[in-house]
Formats: sequence, C-alpha cells, structure tokens
Amino acid sequence: MTDAMDPADVRKLMEEQLGLSRRLRDRVRELEEARHAPLAVVGMGLRLPGDLKSPEEYWDFLCGDADALSGIPEDRPGLRTVYDPAPGRPGRSYVDRAGFLGDIAGFDAEFFGISQREAKLLDPQQRLLLEVSWEALERAGIAVNRADRLDVGVYLGMMASEYNERLKDRGDTSRIDPYFTTGGGLCFGAGRISYVMGFSGPVVSVDTACSSSLAALHLAVRGLRGDECRYALVCGSNLLLSADLMVSLSQARALSPEGRSKSFLASADGYGRGEGVGALVLMRLADAEREGRPVLAVVRGTAMGHDGAASGLTAPNGPAQQEVIAAALADGGVEPADLGWIEAHGTGTVLGDPIEIGALDAVVGQAVRDRGVPLALGSVKSRIGHLEAASGVASLIKTVLMLEHGEIPAAASPDDGQLNTHIAWDRMNFTVPRRNGPWPAELPRRVAGVNSFGMSGTNVHAVLEAYAPAAGPRPPRGDHPAGELLALSAKDPAALAELAAAARACLTAADATSLSSICHTLRAGRAAFDHRLAVTGADAAELTRELDAAWAAQSGPVSPLRTVVLRVSADDAALDSAVTELAGAFPALTGEGTGPASAGPDGAVGPGPVESLARMVRGLGPEVEVRVDPDAPDATAALEWPAGGGATVSTPLVGGDARNPAALLLTAAAALFTAGARLRWDRLRAPGANLLSDLPTYPFRRKRHWIEEPHDGAGAARGTDTSGRTAPAASGPHLFLGPLTPAEREAYLLAELRNVLDEPEGLDPERSFLDAGGDSFTSTLFITKVEEHFDVGLPPEELPLDVPLAEMIGKLAAHITRRDAEAEREPSA
Repeated sequence: MTDAMDPADVRKLMEEQLGLSRRLRDRVRELEEARHAPLAVVGMGLRLPGDLKSPEEYWDFLCGDADALSGIPEDRPGLRTVYDPAPGRPGRSYVDRAGFLGDIAGFDAEFFGISQREAKLLDPQQRLLLEVSWEALERAGIAVNRADRLDVGVYLGMMASEYNERLKDRGDTSRIDPYFTTGGGLCFGAGRISYVMGFSGPVVSVDTACSSSLAALHLAVRGLRGDECRYALVCGSNLLLSADLMVSLSQARALSPEGRSKSFLASADGYGRGEGVGALVLMRLADAEREGRPVLAVVRGTAMGHDGAASGLTAPNGPAQQEVIAAALADGGVEPADLGWIEAHGTGTVLGDPIEIGALDAVVGQAVRDRGVPLALGSVKSRIGHLEAASGVASLIKTVLMLEHGEIPAAASPDDGQLNTHIAWDRMNFTVPRRNGPWPAELPRRVAGVNSFGMSGTNVHAVLEAYAPAAGPRPPRGDHPAGELLALSAKDPAALAELAAAARACLTAADATSLSSICHTLRAGRAAFDHRLAVTGADAAELTRELDAAWAAQSGPVSPLRTVVLRVSADDAALDSAVTELAGAFPALTGEGTGPASAGPDGAVGPGPVESLARMVRGLGPEVEVRVDPDAPDATAALEWPAGGGATVSTPLVGGDARNPAALLLTAAAALFTAGARLRWDRLRAPGANLLSDLPTYPFRRKRHWIEEPHDGAGAARGTDTSGRTAPAASGPHLFLGPLTPAEREAYLLAELRNVLDEPEGLDPERSFLDAGGDSFTSTLFITKVEEHFDVGLPPEELPLDVPLAEMIGKLAAHITRRDAEAEREPSA
C-alpha cells in the first residue's frame, strides 16, 4: 500500500496542471486568431482602360459618369481583321469595342535591367506588371533594393499570354530563341517580378479564368496568415492581343454586341471585354501598424470553392456561390447585416446575373431585410469592361477606394433603363444605385464583399472593411525640431528632374502636419539610385527653395560611399550632452551598431560619448572610423570622407555651427546621401511621421518595344527579322583588310555586343553587362558571334559580366590578341 501524497504536493501539482491548461488554451486561441488574422492593404498600382494610371485617377473616374470603352486600336490588326457586325459568321467576331489600355508598347527596360532585345520579346503584360508592382510597393512605402532579398510573396492571376503568337510560323522557327519561352509563359509573369526585384517569398501564377486574381488574393491571405511571407503582392493582368479568343467567345454568343457589360439591367446581352493590370500590397495588419504603413483597407476574410456538378462546365452554380460567400463571411467573423456594398461579378449575362443575385439573397437577404437598410450592389465591369483574369484586382481596388472614401459611386446610369426582370427585386432589399452617395450612416461598420466567379467553375469571395485606427494617444505631428530632410533619387537626370518637380508640387500643397510624413515617405519609402538630391529646411517653403538650388547645382551620378571618418575632440562632457540631444531627437539611432567603433591611426577610440556617437552614425548606414584629436580647443565632432581630386569633405556634428546637433545630423545625412552613401532612413523618422500612399512614384522613361502583328493573323513573313536588330558588324574575318589595332578590335567587339543586346543607340561603358540587361543567354550568343570572326577559346561563363563594359571589352580584346599571338608562334603542321 502506497503512502498518501502530501496535500502541499497535490496542491502544487494541481497548480502546475492548471497553469499548463491555461497556456494550452492561450496557445490554441493564438493559433486560431492567426488563422483568421486581418490583413492590411497598404499599397496599390494600376493600368486600366480610360488611360487610368493611379488609384486617384481611378477614383475620379468612378465618381464620374463616363465609361472607358473604345474601338479596337490600330496596333491590333488581328482583332480588326476578324470583325464582322453580323453575329454567327464562322471565324468572325461581331465585337469592335472593349475596354482597351492606351500605350502597352512603352517600357523602361533600362530601369528594370532588361536588354532592349529581351524587352521587345516580352509579353507587354510582364512589362506592365513590373511597373504597377513597383508603384504599389512605393505607395506602401517599401523601398525595393534587389540585394536585400525582401520577404515578399508574389501571387498573380493571369489566364492568357497572346503576344508571342505573332512570332509563330511553323514554316520558319529560326526566330524563336530562349526569350520566346520566358517572355510568354504564364509562370514567368510572377517569376519575373520576384527575380527583377530580388524577393524571397512564394511565387504563384494562378489561372482560374475570370476569378484568377481574386483566387490569387485568397492564396496570398493564406500565405500571410501562415507566415510564409511578410508582404504579399497580389496582381492581375489581362490583354486582348489575339483574335482567337474573341472569335471563340463570339461563336458562343457570350459577348455583348455593343462591347459593354450591362450589369443587372434588363438590356443585358452578354459581357464586354476589357484589359488591365493591377497590383495590391498586403501584410498582416499588426505588422502594418507597427511599421507605420498606410492602411487603406482591411481584408477580413476570403474563401474559394468550385461549382462541381453544375449543369455545364461554364454554367454558374447558385448553391456553390452561396457556399463561398458564407465561408468568406465566417472566415472574417463578419455578420451578413454588416455588409454595405457588394462588388458583384455582374458580367451582364441573362443567365449569370439572376443566379448571382439569388445566391446573395440566400446568404445575406434575410439579414438585410431585417435591418431595414438596403444593400447596394454593382459591378465596375459596366464601366471598364470585364477584365477577365484581372477583373478581381479591378474590383478589389475599387472596393478599397470606396471603403477609404466612405462613398458609393453610381452602379448604373439613370438612362440605362429598367433592371433585369428575371430578378425578383421587389422581395429583396437590394439596390443598384443610380447616383453617387455616402455610405449608409445607419450601419455601424463599413464592410463590403467582392464576388469573382470563373468560367472554369472556380468561385471566390472576399470581405473587406474600412480601416479604423485603434483609439489611444498618438505622437504629436508637425515640424521636427531639427527641421526636415528631403531626399530624392533616380536612375537618370531626366527622371530626377521630373521627380523633383513632382516633389516640389507636394511641398507647395503640404501643411505643417503632413510635412514630416512627406519627407519620411520620400526618404525611407523609396529605393536609392545614383542621381541624387537631398536638402534640409525648417518648413516646406525653405525645402522648396533649397530643392531648386540643389537641382541647379546637381553634378551627376554618385559612386558608393561605404566608410566615413568621425573626427572628435576629447571633451567628453560636451559630447555627452550632444549625444543625449541626438538620442532624444532620433530615438531609433540609440544603441545601434554591431560593435565598438574601430580605431584610426591618429588615436584610440574614446570613452562612452565618442563610442555612442560612432554607434549612431553607424546606425545610419556607413562604416565608421573614429579619430580622436586631443589637441582640439573646443568640443567638436565632424564626419569626413574623400571627395574627387584628393579633397576631403567635412561636415560638423557638434560645435562649429550655431545649429543644434540634431539639425547638424540631418545636414550631414543629406551630404552623405548625395556623396553616395546608402542610408537607413527609417532611423531618422520624426515622431508622428507615417508613410503616405499618395505621393509621387518613380517616373519611368518609357521607350517603344513592340513586334508588329502580321495583318493576315499568321506569323511574320518567312525570313523577316521581327526583333528589329541591326545588321551584324561583320560577316567573317576575311572582311578585315588587315590586322586590327587594339582600338579597332575593341570597337568591333562593342558593336557586336550592341547587336546582341539590341542597343542601336549605344551602351554606357561604365555599366556592367548584367546592368545593361545581359544574361546567360546573351553572353553565350555574344561569344558565339565573336567566335565567327576570332579564335576566342573562352567559355561564356568565364566572361567577366559584373565589371564595367569598357573593362570587359578590353579584357576580351586582350585575351583574343594573346590567342592570336600564340597561334602565330605555333609551328606549321
């Protein structure tokens, strides 16, 4: 028989078990909350019909009454050729209007490090996706530096890539090169974004037909909640470049003869097609608030399902739609009575619209009737066309803007006639608004749902809510006591001039409460390039004057500056006071650094204040070498670095100026930036400054990159070079009239390289082969072309691709010269 346990031991054991039980319950709750965590939309970019290029332009359009439909552009001869107004003609389309984009041939290939040769062969969707993704990230205040390997996942909805069809000619496949694959495959649209921008997160291309981009959103939400990435880029893309799909849809009588989706109208007669590209940046709401990101709206829940055993593969299934709507509401913890808007799929088809309204009524209808406030619904497809794979992002961005502004744009015109008579409107408390109006004040929350149903049967619903910041004390906002620092950069002088003009306009319109946020966003929320401007000032007016003066004195691109000298006196007490003031003005700099500052040849590292100041400077970015000057008469500290011509730049941090140390540090940071340093601008964030989403984005310098479409719809004529490349520099060694001088040989090699990269305007000799858009394919092609004229004997992988082109060409020319000399010395056989 065992002894009974001591009561104290029993009590202790019970307490331990209770504690364990509490911890397990807390962990279960934590995991459950993570499964349903809210996500923040923090940035958006777009290209939509009607020449809409920004969220602000899109909102203005939505609040107007025009549509964005137009005739077939001149550069789409295939679509124009198959048009016949009589429906039913075999091989013909009866549609000659759609929501077309304007310029889809223009692209800033140099900005994205892509050669002219490759850019011309890229599906324009890939080019547009790069631009709108970059803009969305800038609007989120996320500075993209390729070497940083940001934890960004890319989720793309895309269902067709028709551009490369113009290269297809089964009688002549000689024009097909590796870019035919990477320029047009659906998987490469998402992969190229991540490759060009150096991301490390998941990359997914989704094709569920018309629900593709909302399906991409659903996968992004799951990825963020599962901690697979910190940021998610949700994209959708669609272009109308081939006649094949237009003819097929016309033969199915799926399209409206007028080219317009008449959503929920009695006159509905099919959908109108459209094209567009959009991107949204998402992250976990808690992370967005912690980082001070601009929260535009909150994604509460998403769900995805399939029609299953419907009456046909492409026929909608009402019960399946009910399931996905109910699941998304449950995922977001949202009650049906909370909904104030439904951005419907609303294609304007006789079959589809009544089924969608019936599904909505089955899930939310009773709650809407009980509350007494009508539920407004509509679809942007009636204004810009059905963007198919990109329709989800167009609907999402519209819904975000509605939630942000608290307004509901008209979903139909007063002149559109009666609503669809196959829908029992009289027993439903649903409304299709004919005029713009405010969000219903009777609803306690501002919540909206978005439908997207794919022709393949995949259905997606998303639930979004307006962002309501948590109540509580907020840091004061206004001018920083040290003043403000504005920093701008671009890849070339023309882009910098355009960016400076846009920043000047922002400063002119800024008030005291927004100035710190404007400067913080344009510093910390943008990548740094080689053409730079940086100015300091007490207010917007002074910043504007200094910006004008700095532009007049701008002197060209900078080289990297990695190490600076911190020269200090031995007056610890005065330095300690300055360090304390800097810590108060810039708390993010306090305690930064990876270790003690290194000693220079002129003295040892001083005690506390000196090391603390060095850590602050290192926390800003550069490496620091400390030099203590014990003979300095006053308390001083200055940063020094080499300038051109053997000169040294020196800018004070303490002493030598009537300004306080905080103002001196801002001036020093501006000087460091324009000297080529890469700075951690977030460490200079002023109290109360937040990242803003509506500031100027990078002004791309677009050039035309386009392969003309054959008017007969077939591939290009046999033997035609559609790439636009120039003629080769020479066709064989026998064309050279004698031995080439070193300069002539280098000129030949450079000319051949221009041909390979399709750069008729010339190459910058200071850029590397990789920076010029070269890759493994073009390096192999270049060596192969040169070997037609010279004995190179050098594998492409041994070509120095990361040095300036002038150096690479020089080394290759010297290598060829040595090979020729060795061949001449060899005895004849």
